[in-house]
Amino acid sequence: MTPTAAALAVLLLPLASAATITLFLGRRPQGAATLSVVTAFLVAALALWLAFSGARFSQSWEWLRLGSFSVGVGIKFDDLAALMLSVVGVIGLCVHVFSLGYMAGDPGRARYFGGLSIFMFSMVGIVLADNLFMMFIFWELVGFSSYFLINHWRERQSAADASKKAFIVNRVGDFGFLLGIILCYWANGTVSLGTVGQTPPVVFSRLIPLLLFCGAVGKSAQLPLQIWLPDAMEGPTPVSALIHAATMVAAGIYMLCRVDFLMVGQARQVIAWVGALTALYAALCAITHRDIKKVLAYSTISQLGYMVAAFGLGSVGAAMFHLTTHAFFKALLFLGAGSVILGCHHEQDIFRLGGLRRRMPLTFWTFTVAVAAITGVPFLAGFFSKDAILALSYERSGAIFTVLALTAVLTAFYMLRLWKIVFLGEPRSEAASHSHESGVSVTAPLVLLAALSLVGGYWRAYPGGFGGVFSLIPEAEGAARAVVLATSIAVLLVGAGAALSFYRCDGDDSLKVGFPSLFGLLSVARTSFDTAYDYYVAKVQQRLAMVLNFIDIVGLAGVVVRGLAGATEIVGFGIRALHTGRLSSYVYWFLGGVVILWAYAAGVL
Repeated sequence: MTPTAAALAVLLLPLASAATITLFLGRRPQGAATLSVVTAFLVAALALWLAFSGARFSQSWEWLRLGSFSVGVGIKFDDLAALMLSVVGVIGLCVHVFSLGYMAGDPGRARYFGGLSIFMFSMVGIVLADNLFMMFIFWELVGFSSYFLINHWRERQSAADASKKAFIVNRVGDFGFLLGIILCYWANGTVSLGTVGQTPPVVFSRLIPLLLFCGAVGKSAQLPLQIWLPDAMEGPTPVSALIHAATMVAAGIYMLCRVDFLMVGQARQVIAWVGALTALYAALCAITHRDIKKVLAYSTISQLGYMVAAFGLGSVGAAMFHLTTHAFFKALLFLGAGSVILGCHHEQDIFRLGGLRRRMPLTFWTFTVAVAAITGVPFLAGFFSKDAILALSYERSGAIFTVLALTAVLTAFYMLRLWKIVFLGEPRSEAASHSHESGVSVTAPLVLLAALSLVGGYWRAYPGGFGGVFSLIPEAEGAARAVVLATSIAVLLVGAGAALSFYRCDGDDSLKVGFPSLFGLLSVARTSFDTAYDYYVAKVQQRLAMVLNFIDIVGLAGVVVRGLAGATEIVGFGIRALHTGRLSSYVYWFLGGVVILWAYAAGVL
């Protein structure tokens, strides 16, 4: 199989799986699950073969032409695409296998696995796209997939509301992204990633880069559009792991790295500060939440902020390195949380758990590896990638370095809080007392992801495959290296030590009991954005809509529009009356039409 054929297979296999499930397997959930998992295995195998075979290529075909304007579809498979495709393939396979156990018995299982397949198709399309128009098409398909899967349990009003919220908020960022693509085409005559990147592009100073960044703000849940991601936890936990932790939300980071050549200094400064402030804000929010999945959701927002800050500081390599390691340990955290939820009969309040270390040992040890990785324990995956970003920020912006170091303290604090309350002490509910380890389809992905969280940081040293990406990571030397290393160890010890000594395993939130004013302040900060958006919709947008509706009713434009609508309705009623369903009527109309056509051709009419 040629590399081009393999890349097309990686793209089209999930689409074929989704189509087959939709058309033929809607009432055969086991068949749908088997097909989707086999497809995910083939995608992962082909993705890894492509990445490590050294094949790097570009291929493009014209899809649509309107005068001088043309839209193409194509594949750009370089080191960056190889790295991202490997991450999508491996994490996608783990989530598919985990879903076999987690979604067993779910009445909508066939629909669920069909949704996973269409998501894999959409995500692979973003990775392989060789131009911004094609990327935007798959970008929107990923948004549709997210909406579809968040709303899997559509009988729940909270799930329906969360899916709509995610869809609408992402449209805000996507509107800016689309404007950026249009301006890029207007200025440069092309949006091909290869063509624009080969010549000095026109970027209109900060405008085009910042408009493109709007897409990443929405998709990667950065300030001020981060509000949708915690609510998206209403979807099944494997969806949270695949879409809202490891791959879809990372698409914004990947897109930024793809358009790195369009970035200018002023835009990078804005991007770096948005990322740094998002990282700090989300870490503060995670401290006060009780829901295990929402704590991890805020953690995801915070870690995405790290990646955005790294990109804004000028390092594609550091951003992608942390994206890769984060995919491993954050997917493990979410799937570990799913194992806890499944084993504890769908209990998600961390203060109603406890004592799971003895009852769920495999989940405990794999979750511990993930916590160690995200907090930056030396020689684990997260230590290497977070250390690279801290070194980068120390070299280029002392203020951002301070913000990210403080965020690292908070990360260790809220993750050790979660770990201690859930796994240590005694069970604090009936569900926790009867917790149990799940089957091999649930535990096997945990073991694989734990192994990747242990060794994933060493990918940077791999001499082939991704060298074109990881070689772009700047190295701290001398005193700077010592300062960064000391800071990394110090923030880990301070954050973890504070959490372990402060939190008790007695069922109460120690922060709320010991420092109620601080807890209240952090809670207000967590909900402030939702409150502000609710106020805007109710007091500004709704009133503006009422004014426009009044103008439409009493104004000349309203009269014209309603008149046209009425005339159209009358015409439609008359046309419908002609469709009687009787063959004899249609024959008469056909003969009448022939007579009119003959009369017109003969000059009678």
